[in-house]
Amino acid sequence: MAMSLQTPDKIRTLQRKLYRKAKAEPAFRFYLLYDKICREDILYHAYRLARANAGSPGVDGVTFARIEAAGVVEWLAGLREELVSKTYRPQPVRRVMLPKPGGGERPLGIPTIRDRVVQTAAKLVLEPIFEADFEDSAYGYRPNRGGGRAVKEVHRLICRGYTDVVDADLSGYFDSIPHSDLLRSVARRVVDRHVLHLIKMWLKAPVEERDGNGKRRMHGGRKATQGTPQGGVASPLLSVIYMNRFLKHWRLTRRGEAFRAHVISYADDFVILSRGYAEEALAWTRTVMTKLGLTLNEAKTSVRNARQEHFDFLGYTFGPEHFRKDGHWYLGASPSRKSVQRLKNKVSDLLVPGEMGTWPDVRDRLNRLLRGWSAYFGYGTRLQAYRAVDNHVYDCVRHFLARRHNEPGRGTRRFSRDYVYGEGGVMHLRRLHIGPPSKAVR
Repeated sequence: MAMSLQTPDKIRTLQRKLYRKAKAEPAFRFYLLYDKICREDILYHAYRLARANAGSPGVDGVTFARIEAAGVVEWLAGLREELVSKTYRPQPVRRVMLPKPGGGERPLGIPTIRDRVVQTAAKLVLEPIFEADFEDSAYGYRPNRGGGRAVKEVHRLICRGYTDVVDADLSGYFDSIPHSDLLRSVARRVVDRHVLHLIKMWLKAPVEERDGNGKRRMHGGRKATQGTPQGGVASPLLSVIYMNRFLKHWRLTRRGEAFRAHVISYADDFVILSRGYAEEALAWTRTVMTKLGLTLNEAKTSVRNARQEHFDFLGYTFGPEHFRKDGHWYLGASPSRKSVQRLKNKVSDLLVPGEMGTWPDVRDRLNRLLRGWSAYFGYGTRLQAYRAVDNHVYDCVRHFLARRHNEPGRGTRRFSRDYVYGEGGVMHLRRLHIGPPSKAVR
């Protein structure tokens, strides 16, 4: 299914028109968009995108397999009829708690498949309009502006001397976005009341939680005044729209010049890189965030001097590094310890004793995991991180194969490194480590 996920020409043409209109006329407000969200081709493409992302069913228990058994065309026709006749109402969002890597839990809201499809259709139409308005410093949940580009930009700026860093963290950003202000931000561009009503309904959808005994508890709903569920298709776009208010205010009040600084933002995660004015930038940010109804997590927000201390951002650690050969130092970017540990945990979870799959199947899943990780962590000084991962992978694979083949002892003779990374077909990250680390000598 994923092979044909390219945006059809007709939809791409519409998106281009909307983007160009929005870019050319910053004050223009769009008033005929709802009929485009209801278009058959847009709903069908939205279904295919939702299907490619797979994911669990929502509160109604309806799966993609069930929809396909009954017929996708009929199912989409029914959904379109609800939209056109304005009888569509979103169902409650199923909330599950995911463990956070550093401890604690993160709430994830899972809408039903029908709601995910309508949200994806709305995103196909709305994203080009807001994309024209987003600041250059906004990364994340945007086409071609992922975490990798933000990491490179942070590294480039600290190497240019912007080493006084505000390492910021917002408390429960997705859960605290005020609905009225968010809808006002959307309405600056969109005056189609049916589209605004759709977004409002998604924001006000009740949240269903079940305890350990399966007992159902509902909260939120019409009375809710803040929050957009993490896990919803529309939420990332809405979260960037709201964060853009902060970034736009930064630009319009010329904070970059005042604090000799740059902001790099990835959804709710952001850093301010300054030349000597980090404390002032933090104080200003605290005030502005309060006006936006948001709160800085003081325990996780700090000011650092990147020439002497390290800070983490988007899975990377930035700060002073030393060359082993001659001891001179440079400002580096490398995969953080947490990121390496997270991957090690995933590798361990994959190669558990109870895994009954064939070795080629297990190996392919392992290689997919390693390939995905190294695609993102393929920048900066990474030899040490790759070495740590390779050692862990070798140990886990050797244990796994020795157990499976009832090999006595630790299995090092039969399953040597050369075997695991040769005949065994496991991906060797250090072999991907090509050329010298990217560096900036200071």
